[in-house]
Amino acid sequence: MTARIVFRCDPALLATLPRPFPARQGLPDWVRKMPASAFSTTHGQPVRTVKQCPPFIDAMSYGFMIPLPCDVTVERGVFSWAWDLPTLSVENHPRSPLSFHVPAQVSGTPFHDSSRAIVKFNSFWTIELEPGYSLFATHPVNREDLPFRLLTGIVDSDRFSDVGILFPALWVDTNFCGVLSAGTPIAQCFAVPRQAQSLEFEALSDERQERYDSTAEALLSKPGVYRRRYRATRSRSNPE
Repeated sequence: MTARIVFRCDPALLATLPRPFPARQGLPDWVRKMPASAFSTTHGQPVRTVKQCPPFIDAMSYGFMIPLPCDVTVERGVFSWAWDLPTLSVENHPRSPLSFHVPAQVSGTPFHDSSRAIVKFNSFWTIELEPGYSLFATHPVNREDLPFRLLTGIVDSDRFSDVGILFPALWVDTNFCGVLSAGTPIAQCFAVPRQAQSLEFEALSDERQERYDSTAEALLSKPGVYRRRYRATRSRSNPE
């Protein structure tokens, strides 16, 4: 079953605004370039890298990315951009790619730092989900190379879809100088159902103990068992 997600933007931006895209299309170059195996001094032989770990790659490929709408230059802690926006149809629409929170807004949290900026990525797309679904937005998975860390949040986007979502992030690389390019993923998102979850606990039955041992033995004996036996086929997003 395909979950329908509708993105809308100001009519003046429809032809030029970078569009959200399936997360699989946003895998960074370092994933493609990294070796499939590397020598381990601990083991004294080559070992498989996370490039061959389906859960690692699947997490990075799940959902969709919200892209930065234009180039943002950072120089000595100063953020700037040159974005020639057309006249917008919506009066209260943001015109800058980002704004800022004051550090006091995260007082009492582990990531509070009075010397560190908290940026707020402005979204130029509204997002509408099907009834009963919320939008889970988080930092692009496993992307420690980005100079910011998005704060994770959940938005009830089946109800809240008239305006764009604002994505707050900690600017963690205080030494970053350069350009954050248009199209850089700023948030990884996916729809989650709001239905209640039931947690159950029980001991492994005799049958499940046997299955545990046989599966563990298979996983330890040769590579690729999870990929061949258990990994589900994932359908690709179909942007319209």
